[in-house]
Formats: sequence, structure tokens, C-alpha cells
Amino acid sequence: MRAHVFISGRVQGVFFRKYTQEQAQKLKIKGWVKNLADGRVEAVFEGERQRVEAMLNWCYQGSPLSQVKEVKVRKEPEQKIKEFEIK
Repeated sequence: MRAHVFISGRVQGVFFRKYTQEQAQKLKIKGWVKNLADGRVEAVFEGERQRVEAMLNWCYQGSPLSQVKEVKVRKEPEQKIKEFEIK
């Protein structure tokens, strides 16, 4: 399964990307995460369906200092990403 995600709220300057990477690695999820110029965070998660769904659920809480207001998810075809990185 592949999910392309846009997260808005207070998600930059609160270590959101680092915590996302750590959570993805715990769940054995591949993909990437990056900050956008408009203040949102964009991410792609690939892996087994239940692991990706657990990652998506985590996005609603985020890092300890974040305040997530919205998570938009788009399902896409897998691209067989090999690792999880911060862009």
C-alpha cells in the first residue's frame, strides 16, 4: 500500500519530520517526509496495509510539540521505495 499525505497545523519547527522518520522505521515503512513552503508537511508511506494505516493514525498526533489540524490522504500505486528518508 502507498499513501501520499499532507499534514497541516503546527507541524514545522517541532521535529515532526524526525519523529515521522523514527515512527516509520519502527513500523518498517518506506517513503519520505518533507516540509512544504506553505507550512504543511508532505509524506509518502509504503508498506503492508496495516503498517501504513498505523502510520497514518500516528500522523494525527504527530510529534510531542506538534498540533495537527488536518491530514489529507491520497492512495497511490506502490513505487517500491527502498528506505525512509527526510527530504
